Amino acid sequence: MKASTASASAWDRVWLGANLTTMPGLPAYNDRHGPNELGEVRDAALAIKDGRIAWIGTRQQLDTLQWSAATVTLAEGLWITPGLVECHTHLVYAGDRSNEFAARLRGATYEEISRAGGGIVATMKATRAASEDQLLDQSLPRALALAAEGVTTLEIKSGYGLDLDNELKMLRVAQRIGEITGLTVVKTFLGAHALPPEFAGRQEDYVRHVCDEMLPAVATTKLADAVDVFCERIAFTQEQTRRIFARARELGLPARLHADQLSDGNGGELAADAGALSADHLEHTSEQSLQRMTERGVVAGLLPGAFYYLRETKLPPIERLRELNIPMAVSTDCNPGTSPIASLLTAMNMACVIFRLTAAETLRGVTINAAKALGLANNRGTLEVGARADLAIWRLRHPEQLCAEVGVHRPVEIVRTPR
Repeated sequence: MKASTASASAWDRVWLGANLTTMPGLPAYNDRHGPNELGEVRDAALAIKDGRIAWIGTRQQLDTLQWSAATVTLAEGLWITPGLVECHTHLVYAGDRSNEFAARLRGATYEEISRAGGGIVATMKATRAASEDQLLDQSLPRALALAAEGVTTLEIKSGYGLDLDNELKMLRVAQRIGEITGLTVVKTFLGAHALPPEFAGRQEDYVRHVCDEMLPAVATTKLADAVDVFCERIAFTQEQTRRIFARARELGLPARLHADQLSDGNGGELAADAGALSADHLEHTSEQSLQRMTERGVVAGLLPGAFYYLRETKLPPIERLRELNIPMAVSTDCNPGTSPIASLLTAMNMACVIFRLTAAETLRGVTINAAKALGLANNRGTLEVGARADLAIWRLRHPEQLCAEVGVHRPVEIVRTPR
C-alpha cells in the first residue's frame, strides 16, 4: 500500500504502531486466499482530523513527515478495522415471538405460522399498541448490543406498523436510536412487509395505499433513506413490488429487496431491474437473477441467522456469487421471529460455518460490502483518506478471530463520527 500523499498538518489524533485492515475495493474471488485481501498494513499509523481519516500508511512512512497531533495513541499491536456496518435489521418492534420459536420446534413452518395470524402481523399488533417511548425502551437495548460489538452504522427497517401513523412512529424511534447512541442509523421504509388485517382480502387496495398515501408522506417527512418490499408468495407479488419501487423512485428513494428467501420469485432480477442497492436472503435465487445482479451491481445480502432459525436446507448460491464477483454483505436480520439475534459477531461466525464464507469474505461483508448495500461505500466501511473516522480497535492476533471465536471479543475502543 502507498501512504497518503496529503500534506501533514496538525491532526486531531494519530494512532502509532497499529495493524490496519483497510478493506480495499472488490478483490478477484479467484485469488480470495491471497495474502492481502483485507488490505492489511502492519506497524502502521492512522491520523484523523475533523471526523475524517486524514493520513494512513506505515509508521516508517510517517517518520519522513513533519506532523503534529493533539492526541497521540501508542497502539502497539492493536488492530484497527473500519467500524462495522450492520446493513439489514428489523430491530424496532414491541413484544416477542418466542411462542413461534416453540411452535417451529414442534414442526410448524414459517408459512403455517404466518397464515395462522402469527409472524409479522403478530408483531404488528404489539407494535401498534406501544407508545413511541415504550417502543424506544424495548428496541434500544438491541441497538446498544450491536454498538458494543463495534457497529458504527446501523440500518433499521419499519414494517411492523403497516399503517401510516405507526410506520412513521417506527421511523421516528429509529431516528431517536441514532441520536441516543451516536450510531449512524439508516432508515428504511418497509410498509410492504405484510398485509394488515384491515386490508384482509384487499391486497391491491393496500398496495395502492402504500403508493398513493404512505410513500409520499414518508418522503415528505424525510424519515426514510430507502424503501424495501417483502416480495414472496406469502407477501407481495413481483408486479406489486415493481409498482412500489417505481413510486419510490419518483420520490427519490432508493430500493432494497427481500428476495427469494422461501421460493424463486425472480427477486434478484427484479432488484436489478429496479436498480436496487441490495437483494437480501437469496436462498432460491436463479442463475438468471444472478446474471442480472452482476450487470447492475446489486449487492447480495446474506442473512445466516434467518436460515439458522428457520432450519432451512437450501443454501444461497455462494459459489456463483464468488464466480460472478457479486459483493456479499453479511447481516443479523435482527427481528422478533425468524432471527432474534442482536450480535453481528455471531452472524459472522454463522456466515462462515453455515454459509461457508471465508473469514476474509465475512469481514468484508460487514464493512465495505455492507456499506455498498446501503449506498455508503464512498465514505465508510473502509480505511482510506477522506473516509469517515468510524473505527473499531481490537486486541487480536488477527481479525480472523472475530469470525472464529464467539462471545470472546469486544473492541477496546470505538470511534464514531457524528452524522
